[in-house]
Amino acid sequence: MVRNHAEGRAVERLEYEAYPEMAEPQMRRIGEEALRRTGATAVALWHRTGTLEIGEASVVVSASAPHRAEAFEACRYAIDTLKADVPIWKKEHGEGGAVWVDETTRTHSAPPRGVS
Repeated sequence: MVRNHAEGRAVERLEYEAYPEMAEPQMRRIGEEALRRTGATAVALWHRTGTLEIGEASVVVSASAPHRAEAFEACRYAIDTLKADVPIWKKEHGEGGAVWVDETTRTHSAPPRGVS
């Protein structure tokens, strides 16, 4: 869910951009790997792009398994890997302007090449 704060900074909205031709196959592979690693029977990943307002869902990961431990493990693997590896970029709009955020390090940076 889009929160109204991040690292002590007020956030008004988020903007996500992606490279779908790479992101979608990577997300499929992450789901397949989550199944292989955990014993889950189904995994689904969905990430929105564009402008999102406070309270809106930005990413959904779900899994089913014979037991909840495997489903939780599949979800944790999928979201952690998605955030680290999939070419989806986040810009936080808030106090002081807009900044691109590197989710793996929580640092602010210039936009990725090819993204304005």
